[in-house]
Amino acid sequence: MPSSKFILETKRLTLRRLNDKDAPFIHRLYNTEGFLSFVGDKNIGSVIDAAVYLRASLMPMYTHAHMGLFAVEEKQSGLPIGICGLIKRDSLDDIDLGYGFFPEYEGKGYAAEAAQAMIELATNTLKLSKIVAITHPHNVRSLALLGRLGFVLESGIEPAPELVLLKRDL
Repeated sequence: MPSSKFILETKRLTLRRLNDKDAPFIHRLYNTEGFLSFVGDKNIGSVIDAAVYLRASLMPMYTHAHMGLFAVEEKQSGLPIGICGLIKRDSLDDIDLGYGFFPEYEGKGYAAEAAQAMIELATNTLKLSKIVAITHPHNVRSLALLGRLGFVLESGIEPAPELVLLKRDL
């Protein structure tokens, strides 16, 4: 696994790898109304469930350099406020930009700032020519953010027609 010290910084944020100590954060984030509605219920009913999910699903993404979901921390407070990263999904040909934030941090530009940092990483470091993003068609905030970031609607997702796929050429 690549170094656990990978950190990406923006003006207001630090993005770092998730670790075992993030189980309470993941438990809280994955049980917010927005996460449950638009990402889905990952059956993280306890901090122990979150620790298992971290070990089984999130941390293994780091086997590929610069890939995976990262904790997004507000520099000023040092608190984790969400996740953002690049994901290689078996069901997609292209790398997927994923993110999710606590509701109290929505509408403040944090998701855009973190996502833009990931797009720059995809372009400059990974030398990708395209990335995609998946969202629920009723997730108006996510669709608006992806539009501002230059993503365009491509299609529905097979076999998940309740989701839409957007793409951005880099």
